[in-house]
Amino acid sequence: MMWPSIALLTFVTLQRLAELALARRNTAALLAKGAREVAAEHYPVMVALHTAWIIGLWLLASGRPVEPFWFAVFMALQALRLWVLATLKGRWTTRIIVLPGAPLITSGPYRFFQHPNYAIVVGEIAALPLAFGLPFYAIGFSLLNALVLYIRVKAENAALKSAMIMK
Repeated sequence: MMWPSIALLTFVTLQRLAELALARRNTAALLAKGAREVAAEHYPVMVALHTAWIIGLWLLASGRPVEPFWFAVFMALQALRLWVLATLKGRWTTRIIVLPGAPLITSGPYRFFQHPNYAIVVGEIAALPLAFGLPFYAIGFSLLNALVLYIRVKAENAALKSAMIMK
């Protein structure tokens, strides 16, 4: 039975492509309002990591059974992802964009975590391969993602701190 894995991989691929389109639109709108991008040099690495993750899942997971527990975990993470998107609205983007004078978002999931979107991504990077019974894939990409997020969170925290000082 190949269709459950193909359906799930199609969902994730289309979701990520839609998010990139939304991020591109939001980024353009923010830049038009005077925002600036910070630490853009690591962005291609992050995109390459996520692209490799999805391509690898297509190669390794197509046709594999989907484990219900990890599928449920992954879908719960999608609900949390929607909460982040709804909270940030037009300020959500895949890049680090600082809008001078804009207040820090402290509602929604940001009441509980400084970087909830990254916590969700950490969960997704592990849960989706685990849903396909690929624990070594989950571990490998989780480690690579941790390296990218170390750089990213450090850069984002510095950008947020700088934006708060400049207010």
